[in-house]
Amino acid sequence: MHRSDYICKLLFGYTENLEIGFEGSASSFGQIVTAFYGGLWAYDGWNNLNFITEELQNPYRNLPLAIIIALPLTTVCYVLINVSYLTVLTPQEIISSNAVAVDWGNAVLGPASFLIPLGVVMSVFGTANGSMFTAGRISHVAGREGHAPDFLSYIHIEKKTPVAPILLNSLLGILMIIPGDIGTLIDFFGFTASIFYCAAMVALIVMRFTKKNEHRPIKVPIIIPIIVMLVSAILVVVPIAAAPQVQYFYALCFIFAGLIFYVPFVYYKKTVPGMKSFTIFCQKALQIAPTTGH
Repeated sequence: MHRSDYICKLLFGYTENLEIGFEGSASSFGQIVTAFYGGLWAYDGWNNLNFITEELQNPYRNLPLAIIIALPLTTVCYVLINVSYLTVLTPQEIISSNAVAVDWGNAVLGPASFLIPLGVVMSVFGTANGSMFTAGRISHVAGREGHAPDFLSYIHIEKKTPVAPILLNSLLGILMIIPGDIGTLIDFFGFTASIFYCAAMVALIVMRFTKKNEHRPIKVPIIIPIIVMLVSAILVVVPIAAAPQVQYFYALCFIFAGLIFYVPFVYYKKTVPGMKSFTIFCQKALQIAPTTGH
């Protein structure tokens, strides 16, 4: 191969791979819908910012602005990265690879290929930091609203952070990764998340008509929640109909099991014996205290 041909291949890759990149792919509707779970897993951080609106400066401006800027930018980056994979690696190499990005780095970057795993580590750290910062606020507000034990609504006396919810999320995360099957976890998460996305959109659409005069500082065209609702419903129904798996049944049981706790402990406001002593223990061990006005 001439030097000029080598440089062209290095810069532009094997563009013919783009034409055959999807040959042999799954064609059934059920498999395609299930594949969306993996894609949505990569983009799931889009909703994390919504959990901390109380702590944002000027949230009614900055929240929509952050989402409008971040989502298209992330989409463009992901699409270009996948195009680069297909222009450098053949479909067979991608399928057989344990780490596509690493193989791409070895082919393109040479001695600098160590930048790929380094970038992955930085990305994982950033994702974990964002998840820890935002997801803990769900349990924190649930405790504040009486939907979870009170100690989850308490914050650290010095750091002002919801320590107990962060530890709870960490524990749940450890339990979920024990099986070691990331594919099953993604399917489980995608299916469950789609149920809540669909339910949230249904509630939003209903309230658009039943509470027309409510103040809405953030408002979008109603077609957007309708589209999200329909797509989420498809992501829930089609995998069950096309290829039912046991994790879908577990997910539904896990969701409906909430009624077992909601009815006595939230609706009837019953308390578990010894909860007060446990709350005091958590306060001393974690150095947490109720927020002002709790």
